[in-house]
Amino acid sequence: MGYSIAIDGPGGAGKSTIAKAVAKSLGFIYVDTGAMYRAMGLYMMREGVDGEDTETLTARCKEADITLRYVDGVQQVLLNGENVTGLIRTEEIGKMASTVSKNKNIRLQLVVLQRELAERENVVMDGREIGTFVLPHATCKIFLTASVEVRAKRRYKELLAKGVECDLEEIKADLAARDHQDMTREFAPLRQAEDAVLLDSSNLTLEEVEAEVLRIFKEKCE
Repeated sequence: MGYSIAIDGPGGAGKSTIAKAVAKSLGFIYVDTGAMYRAMGLYMMREGVDGEDTETLTARCKEADITLRYVDGVQQVLLNGENVTGLIRTEEIGKMASTVSKNKNIRLQLVVLQRELAERENVVMDGREIGTFVLPHATCKIFLTASVEVRAKRRYKELLAKGVECDLEEIKADLAARDHQDMTREFAPLRQAEDAVLLDSSNLTLEEVEAEVLRIFKEKCE
C-alpha cells in the first residue's frame, strides 16, 4: 500500500485547491471525490430524479458509471463515457451533489472506486469523510476549515472570475445550509477524525496552507 493523504472539511474551505497542489508537489495522484458526487448529481438531474427520493436514487445509482482519468496531468471526470468535467462545477450541481451524497448506497458505490485507487497509487484525496470512513488508515489526515464568511467570499470571487452572476449573502446562506446537511446526515457525516490535524485557513494564503500540509505529512512519515 502506498502513501495516502486525506483532506476533509466543509464546502469552500479550499480542499480541492490544496489537495491538487500537494499532490503535484509530491508527485501523487489527486482523487477528487467531490467531482465524483457532482457527476452523480448531474446524472440524477438529467434523469429527473428527485434528490430526496431515496428509493429511486438507490435503484438508479448503479446506472451511473463514474470514473476519473488523467490526460496530460489534468483530471477528467467521465460519466458513462462522456467527459463531464466542464459541466459539474455549477452551484446547482453542488447542491444536488450534497443532497444525493446523503444516500448510503451512492456513497458505498463511489467509495469502492476511491479505495481501489488508494490501494494502487500514492494519493491525495479530499472530501467530507475521507479520514473517518473512506481511508481510515490514511498516512496523514487533515481537517481543513475556514469561517463561513471567508469561504463565501472565496466562492464569490471564484464565480465572478468565471463570469457567473452571484450574490454573496446567498452563497453564505447556501454554504451554511450545506454544512448543516453534511454534518447531520445519518451515514458518514462530516466530522474531524480523532487523529486528524485541524488546519484553519481563514487567515492563511494558499501557499501557506500547502506548506503546512506538506510539513504535517513529512512529520507523519518520520
